[in-house]
Amino acid sequence: MSQTIEIKVPDIGDYKDIPVIEVLVKPGDVIEKEQSLLTLESDKATMDVPSPEAGTVKEIKVKAGDTVSEGVLIVILEAAGAAAEPAPQAEQKPAAPAASAAPAAAASAPAPAAQAAAGGSALIEVKVPDIGDYDGVPVIEIAVKVGDMVEKEQSLITLESDKATMDVPSPQAGKVKEIKVKVGDSVGEGALILILEGAAASAPAAATQAAPEAAKPATAAAAPAPAAKDTGATHALAQAPAIVPGAGRRSISHASPSVRKFARELGVDVARVNGTGPKGRITQDDIRAFVKGVLSGATATAAAPAAAGGGELNLLPWPKIDFAKFGPIDAKPMSRIKKISGANLHRNWVMIPHVTNNEDADITDLEAFRVQLNKENEKSGVKVTMLAFLIKACVSALKKHPSFNASLDGDNLVFKQYFNVGFAADTPNGLVVPVVKNADKKGVFEIAQETSDLAKAARDGKLKPDQMQGGCFSISSLGGIGGTYFTPIINAPEVGILGVCRSSMKPVWDGKQFVPRLILPLSLSYDHRVVDGAEAARFNAHLAQVLADFRRVML
Repeated sequence: MSQTIEIKVPDIGDYKDIPVIEVLVKPGDVIEKEQSLLTLESDKATMDVPSPEAGTVKEIKVKAGDTVSEGVLIVILEAAGAAAEPAPQAEQKPAAPAASAAPAAAASAPAPAAQAAAGGSALIEVKVPDIGDYDGVPVIEIAVKVGDMVEKEQSLITLESDKATMDVPSPQAGKVKEIKVKVGDSVGEGALILILEGAAASAPAAATQAAPEAAKPATAAAAPAPAAKDTGATHALAQAPAIVPGAGRRSISHASPSVRKFARELGVDVARVNGTGPKGRITQDDIRAFVKGVLSGATATAAAPAAAGGGELNLLPWPKIDFAKFGPIDAKPMSRIKKISGANLHRNWVMIPHVTNNEDADITDLEAFRVQLNKENEKSGVKVTMLAFLIKACVSALKKHPSFNASLDGDNLVFKQYFNVGFAADTPNGLVVPVVKNADKKGVFEIAQETSDLAKAARDGKLKPDQMQGGCFSISSLGGIGGTYFTPIINAPEVGILGVCRSSMKPVWDGKQFVPRLILPLSLSYDHRVVDGAEAARFNAHLAQVLADFRRVML
C-alpha cells in the first residue's frame, strides 16, 4: 500500500521568488528521506530542498529557471506504506503509523535508535589535521553551521593555499555545538575549528542498521531486520554517501552547494562527475579533472544538458588502451608538485581568456654589459643573470601599464601599489614559482642574489609558502633550454606572464646594411578580460625598448 505526498518549498526565511538552479531527481527515482530534491540560489545563499520522506518520485512540478517561494509545490512523491507486508518485528514491537512515509526497514527496528538517543553524548574538539608543510592557510568556506548534524568524514571547512584546496572532514558523526573559525581566518595544523557533540557509542550501531535497510525496495521490508553485528550492513554504511550540509543523503550526485556552483560556472553537469572525496563526495578538484578530461578528449562532455541551458561538446571518449599489450611499460605516480600545479594550471587555462603577444628585443648591448659586470665583480661571488635585468625591466613596464599590476576581484579591479615578480623555477619534481618581493626597491645585484637563493631552495624542496605568495606578475624563462616563442599560462590571480626563450644572433637591417644582433624572443600572455590587445602590445614594446637600452629603466 502506498500514499501520495505533495512536497512543497519549506520555510526559507525571508527569501521569495528564489530561482531553481538545479533539479536533482527525475520521475521514477527512488529517493531516501532527507535526500536533496532541488537547489535554490538567491543573491545571498545557495539552498538545497530535502525530501521529508522516502519513496518514488511520481511527478516534478518545477524546472531549472523557475522561481519559487515558501509553500510552492515542487514534487509529488509516492511514499511506501509502513505496513506493506506484516513483518515479524511488527508483531513484537509497534511500528510507526501507516500514514508515516519513513522506510519500512527503519520503522521495523525503533528500539536501537531509542537506546542510542538515551546513551548521552560527548564533546569533541575538532582540529586541523596534518596538511603537510602548509601553515597559515586561509579558510575560504565553512560548510556547516551550529546545530547541524554531520556524519563522519563530512566536510566541515575548506582551506585554500596558493597551491591546493583542502577540505577538513569530521572525525566522527555528531552535532555541531560551536564553530571556532570564520571565513578569512588563517589556520595551521592543530588549530581548533569547531566543537562537536558526538553521539553515544550505541548510535553508530543504530545508524549502521538503519541506513542500508532504508535503501532497499519496499518488498525487502518483510525480511527480519539484521542485527547490529551484521558486517554486511556495516560495509554498506561505509560505502554510502555522506550527508552534505543542507542537502541530506545523496545517491545521484554527492556535492556541496559551493561545488555545484563551481561546476555550473564551468558548464559541468555534476551527475557526470565521479567523486573522489570521502564516501564519494565530489570536490572542486573532481570538477577540474572532469573539464581537463573533456578538453583532452578523456570525457565525452563537460556541459550540462541542453534543457539546463548548457551545450554539448560532442567529443569522442578518451581511448582506453592496455599499453602493456604493445611492449614493456613503467607506470610511475605523478609528483605532488605536478598534481597540485597541474590542477592550478588547468583552472587558469579554462577560466582565463588567454591571448599572447610576441615581440623581439635586441639585447646585444645589455648582454655585453652583463658580461662586463660579472668580470668586474667576479670576486663578489654574485653572478648577474639576464633574469635580474628582466625583472627590473618588467617593474618598469608594470609602472607604465598599471593594468598588468592588477587582479580581478568580482566586478572590481584591484590595482596593487607594490611590485612583486615571480619566476618559474625548474625542479626535479616540477615547476614552482618563487616571488621576488618589492623588486622596485632592489638593485640588479640584489635581485640576482635573491633569485639564485630562491632557485636553490626550490630545487632542494625547501621553499616556504610565503616565498611563493603575493606575486603581481610572473616570468617563465626557457632561455637555458631553447625554443623561439610559446604561450605561457597566466598564474591566477595575476593577469599577465612573460615567456622568454633563448636569445640568438640574427641579421638586422640598420638602414644601410645587415648587422648581427643578439635577439631575445618575448611572449606576453595576458588576461583579455582586464587587458586589451593595444595595451599588451605597448607593454611588450616598452619591455623591448628597456632591454635594448637599459638606461630607459630610470625614466
